[in-house]
Amino acid sequence: MSWSKDDRGPERRGYHHGNLREALIRAALELIAQKGPAGFTFADAARWAGVSSAAPYRHFRDRDALMADVARRGFERFEAALAKAWNDGRPDPLTAFQNVGRAYLGFARSDASYYSAMFEGGLAPDADPELQQAGERAFAVLRRASESVAALLPKETRPPALMMSLHIWSLSHGIASLFARGDAGRRRLPMAPEDLLEAAVLIYLQGLGLHAGKA
Repeated sequence: MSWSKDDRGPERRGYHHGNLREALIRAALELIAQKGPAGFTFADAARWAGVSSAAPYRHFRDRDALMADVARRGFERFEAALAKAWNDGRPDPLTAFQNVGRAYLGFARSDASYYSAMFEGGLAPDADPELQQAGERAFAVLRRASESVAALLPKETRPPALMMSLHIWSLSHGIASLFARGDAGRRRLPMAPEDLLEAAVLIYLQGLGLHAGKA
């Protein structure tokens, strides 16, 4: 879903009674799309939602609390996307592993505002317990995938699954942030980001002893 300001203008947005929290979340997502995660204030979010500057305090302590809630929701969506791609390792661990990488890039592209809030909002990962737990659940999908791929290797040459998952996360996140994002920060690339990630992961797996998709 793309979050951006529409032509109705903020003055016509407003909110229905009882939906202030959701209106503020939507306002934050739209403002991130327009100005980036650091480009707006708590008052800007209130104005965008069509409420007074005091109204957001009914639901959020401050701007950081609002951003933490946006990021938490983003990680929940992210976890669902990665888990769907992993599909419990079907049809086979290596194919499913590649699908997880594509899902990572796809999320950065289709949920750009959430992605920015999750990774570029300036919040410490442990600043909010619910945010931290949501992030850990999303990473756990990648770790399970790495464990399954590592299990294809002999025990004596098998890398620690945590280290492997961190390597793959770094690869996926770097390519997503540079070349697959759904906002103006995307760099040009003479190939599809998915192709770049697939090649990088292939080289990585070959270095571990997995060749041509076989252990």
